[in-house]
Amino acid sequence: MLKIITGIGVIAILISATFLGIWTSGLQQRANYQSETREHREFRTKIGLYSGLIGLIFLGIAGLIWYF
Repeated sequence: MLKIITGIGVIAILISATFLGIWTSGLQQRANYQSETREHREFRTKIGLYSGLIGLIFLGIAGLIWYF
């Protein structure tokens, strides 16, 4: 059970990092910003923040399970 919850948390954090552009360089982020629409950027940010929040919640739950 703990491994599943931890795995979900890690996968959600990786999805968040991908949608927020953590893995790209500054030049690539600047190019992406200039080439995408405002709606697309807002969609990527919303997905990134929601999946990051879900990841943190699941990792917090896993930490509590491990602690108790």
